[in-house]
Amino acid sequence: MPRRTATMLASTLMLIALLCAGVFIPVPYAEMSPGPTVNTLGEHDGEPVLQIAGRKTYPADGHLNMTTVRVTSADYRMNLVEAVYGWLAHDTKVVPHDTLYPDGKTEEESTQENAEEFSQSQESAKVAALKELDIPVRSWVIVSTVVKDAPAEGKLHAGDVIKAVDGKPVKEPSDVADLVTEHRPGEDVVFTVVPAKEQAAAEKEKRTAVRTEKVTITTRASDDAGEKRAVVGISAGTDHTFPFAIDIKLADVGGPSAGLMFALGIYDKLTPGSLTGGSFVAGTGTIDDEGKVGPIGGIEMKTVGARDKGAEYFLTPADNCAAAARDIPDGLTLVKVGTIDDALDALKDIRAGDTADLPTCTTS
Repeated sequence: MPRRTATMLASTLMLIALLCAGVFIPVPYAEMSPGPTVNTLGEHDGEPVLQIAGRKTYPADGHLNMTTVRVTSADYRMNLVEAVYGWLAHDTKVVPHDTLYPDGKTEEESTQENAEEFSQSQESAKVAALKELDIPVRSWVIVSTVVKDAPAEGKLHAGDVIKAVDGKPVKEPSDVADLVTEHRPGEDVVFTVVPAKEQAAAEKEKRTAVRTEKVTITTRASDDAGEKRAVVGISAGTDHTFPFAIDIKLADVGGPSAGLMFALGIYDKLTPGSLTGGSFVAGTGTIDDEGKVGPIGGIEMKTVGARDKGAEYFLTPADNCAAAARDIPDGLTLVKVGTIDDALDALKDIRAGDTADLPTCTTS
């Protein structure tokens, strides 16, 4: 066999071997790509996304689209060829597998966590929108979660309302940790709570009088590597009662990143006129009860997905602006927002066609 032919044959066989390795050998990466985008002012699967009862609502046109990211499943193992293709593609992003599923988290655990975050984001969106409209919302501190095998297990339960710790009134979730850590590990702390079932019954019966209980728990030392704090093994959060019903109907979506767009959609439906003036506005961002907008993941995928659906403007959390501005889809304007007020101001300018001075995102 001539040397040239032998060399070509060996090179071909080597290439085939490399391709086979690339196809069959898994690599520790996962892929993110643009997911569905849904108009919060419109319908999804045949029913309105935002459903408000017990309060006058107004027609709203245009788009206030929430955006999503599609990710590969936890048990999917990407091969080298797919990873290289993802790195080269414009509309996908390849990231380390542990970025999406840290500490060996299963897909079921990730889905549950995302569902809880999505539910909390809906509550915060409602609170932020109603506060912006000066509509009173009743709030109280609750037990959000109880750590397994912690001192509080079996004594406190998720949904219990925390009225006081050691007789001192609790007004914010942070008050609970502050008061518990005044103790040394091994000391008793007394919680005054309204049991979750009692609170639910009171709300259903529309009564303000509730039965409280005193619960004594012996603290233990925290698992922190540094100075040991006294803990009981709970996390505290906030629950609310709204003056009228607001339901968000959107299945198969998780995470907290739709909070801003839900809040704007609620605000739009409760006020005359149109926030967008008929424009196609999309966006993303977490939101807290006070209307502060927080950063999210997958911003590059969300801008691509929004533009593919026709968005002209994209409301972008200030902390995501630099990353988003590195690769802006043609025809899309990224508007920087840090609060719901920033978003409303930007929408006012968009509605009026006065967009020259919009606070746009830059790479610096």
